[in-house]
Amino acid sequence: MSTIPHSKKRVCYYYDSDIGNYYYGQGHPMKPHRIRMTHNLLLNYGLYRKMEIYRPHKATADEMTKFHSDEYIRFLRSIRPDNMSEYNKQMQRFNVGEDCPVFDGLYEFCQLSAGGSVAAAVKLNKQASEICINWGGGLHHAKKSEASGFCYVNDIVLGILELLKYHQRVLYIDIDVHHGDGVEEAFYTTDRVMTVSFHKYGEYFPGTGDLRDIGAGKGKYYAVNIPLRDGMDDESYESIFVPIISKVMETFQPSAVVLQCGADSLTGDRLGCFNLTVRGHGKCVEFVKKYNLPFLMVGGGGYTIRNVSRCWTYETSVALGSEIANELPYNDYFEYFGPDFKLHISPSNMANQNTPEYLEKIKTRLFENLRMLPHAPGVQVQPIPEDGAVIEDSEAEEKVNPDERLPQRDLDKRIQHENEYSDSEDEGEGGRRDNRSYKGSRKRPRIEKGQEGIESDLKKEEDIKSEPKVMLRRE
Repeated sequence: MSTIPHSKKRVCYYYDSDIGNYYYGQGHPMKPHRIRMTHNLLLNYGLYRKMEIYRPHKATADEMTKFHSDEYIRFLRSIRPDNMSEYNKQMQRFNVGEDCPVFDGLYEFCQLSAGGSVAAAVKLNKQASEICINWGGGLHHAKKSEASGFCYVNDIVLGILELLKYHQRVLYIDIDVHHGDGVEEAFYTTDRVMTVSFHKYGEYFPGTGDLRDIGAGKGKYYAVNIPLRDGMDDESYESIFVPIISKVMETFQPSAVVLQCGADSLTGDRLGCFNLTVRGHGKCVEFVKKYNLPFLMVGGGGYTIRNVSRCWTYETSVALGSEIANELPYNDYFEYFGPDFKLHISPSNMANQNTPEYLEKIKTRLFENLRMLPHAPGVQVQPIPEDGAVIEDSEAEEKVNPDERLPQRDLDKRIQHENEYSDSEDEGEGGRRDNRSYKGSRKRPRIEKGQEGIESDLKKEEDIKSEPKVMLRRE
């Protein structure tokens, strides 16, 4: 990936100052606090001056049930730590309680995460921005009626459904260390969304993402899986990412791209097993950006939180085409970044088990699959819907309350849970780290009875289009 000229694009960034207050519980590896750390770091780098910062609306139940089942969203709305005993049966049914605990404000947390990705997709659809960022999104394991892998509501699927109202073909790329199973499953039977996931495979959560899982029905060959081994480094990652994404772009010809930037593929991640640096991870953003397509960037995994904030701050700078210093500016969480206080991190000396021969074999097989695609899939063109209740940008900017415009460093609540300042990111065993239970597992994505992934919803495209969108109150 040669260095490409830094082109300036209109970048919109979605952040809610409450996000860092949500807390999964003592010893749980998922820490929403990392999103506040990222925000504070990029503010102190001055990046906020180069982009438009919006506070997302809270996604409504109606918006979330565009993908999730009514019963599941009703359950998330109702359950609280103080009434869990009344919901034992439903907790089992919806897989809530262990990896996906019940915590204070769970539903609002889901609303903010989903609201950011939906608002970002609306912004791209209106051509009011070229790149939109929601680091609070990227929760790629959530299923139609089930929480999974620390994810409850699949903001990515909701964002893609929004993009499909205006775009014939949407490409989804996932560079989290875990397979993007929830997104793949949702679009497994449609040719309008191609899902491409680079992930660790073999005795590893969630146990899906085999090279042979390629989609079904109309979606056959539209699921692309790159199963990788421990120790993946920058050079090997680039050697497979660039040719595969180039070939996907050429054959699928998407008109919008969503990139899930899970930072658990970085070296030293508490739950990960790859050896990527911040620079190597960021090269994926740089490479996708050069296609000049409407581009939605979301967060995802990442459990060594000092590195998550380094990574997403750097990737925000890549999106902006703005170089930032390796020397970290002073920020509210400066002590997390010792002893070096630098943006970039060095790889460890772990062995890379992805041999050039192994990667070549994967590439060859995937290229054979991609050759089976019609050159650019035909989609019946349908009239573009009115945007319903969405306020036009210029109007929205006039109506914005200046107190709600960010940066709002001073407004951010400084609620720190006791163990946030400790080395808690390295303590204990996280639910997804102990992957022995996934030995030999090759679970294929489920095709929901009577729904066939999301295909039936796409067939009813007119229904989706005709429903007025919820006004983005705070944009």
